[in-house]
Amino acid sequence: PGFQDGHLQTLLGFGFLVAFLSRYGPGSVAISILVVAFAIQWAVLLQGFLHQFRNGKIHVRAESMVRADFGAAAALISTGAVVGRMSPGQMLLLTLLGVTFFTLNEYILLSLLGVSDSGGSVTVHAFGAYFGLMVSRILRQPHMDQREEQRDTGHQPDVFAVVGTVCLWIFWPSFTSATTAHGSAEPWPVLNTYFSMAASTMATFVLTPVLYEESTLRVVQIQDAAVAGAAVMGMAGEMLVTPFGALIAGFLAGLIPPLGFRFLTPFLHSRLKIQDTCGVHNVHGLPGVLGALLGTLLAALATADAYGGRLELVFPLVAGGSRTRTEQALLQLSALLLSLLLATLGGCLTGAVLQMKGLRSAPANRYLQS
Repeated sequence: PGFQDGHLQTLLGFGFLVAFLSRYGPGSVAISILVVAFAIQWAVLLQGFLHQFRNGKIHVRAESMVRADFGAAAALISTGAVVGRMSPGQMLLLTLLGVTFFTLNEYILLSLLGVSDSGGSVTVHAFGAYFGLMVSRILRQPHMDQREEQRDTGHQPDVFAVVGTVCLWIFWPSFTSATTAHGSAEPWPVLNTYFSMAASTMATFVLTPVLYEESTLRVVQIQDAAVAGAAVMGMAGEMLVTPFGALIAGFLAGLIPPLGFRFLTPFLHSRLKIQDTCGVHNVHGLPGVLGALLGTLLAALATADAYGGRLELVFPLVAGGSRTRTEQALLQLSALLLSLLLATLGGCLTGAVLQMKGLRSAPANRYLQS
């Protein structure tokens, strides 16, 4: 069941995140399916060699498919920053290198350092967003006006975006808990994500009419709020957030997309020359960073009295006495810094490869309504 929900979330929820763009929507949904199909195969191989390689064979199980979907999700987030400016072949190459760096980053953080990030605030959202942004920066096309691009959502009904938003709401709580330890304990990741998404959506309904003249929200703004609310619970979801804490964190995360699109996106475009087609920085990047900071705080406050037997599931090294709460919290914070470093270096390298002669994309209008 965990795999089914996670797979639907990746294919429909993430896959339709780009469907609101009238100029690139139809072709981008097809590209999203292509990216998923390629990413899961490459991720199963890479993760298999690192985790399930015994006696000369890769042993595949249900967890392998769940982990592969996490890699596909990170790749889809990265492609959201460059939609409409890359050919399908370039998207495949971006996926190849993106999943490679994602797997390396996840192995270092989760396996070697013992960081807790079951829902992927750092390994999926923050990494995927900043990897894609660095690729976008290297492939910058000065003649494109990104702010006009983001507003070009057309007048046709956002049917695909509606489907994607509903899938986000239904399946993301299970997606967050897909890799956590299961047993008789209550599913904290499901509960925390559930409340966080509700609060983030309310925050968007409150703030957006204040920032923009139009009083009616578009479905894409609700979509952004749902993603931000879930991203902030990626690391902290399995920790003792409490329902009230999840509501507060979700509300703060829901403020990020409208504020980011209103103030930060124009700054990134004009000053840093970063073209972010789908706004992954506001929807995935910053909420992922906020989730990492929340996870760091909760790790520093984790005690055996508060967690009971669950402490061994969430922080096994702390429960075993080989690591203190402070050390675990510092590692949770260092995971964010290391992930951003690998995303930056990997994105720059990938962008440089895609800039090589013979790999450069055709004019952007070639892919309009493709």
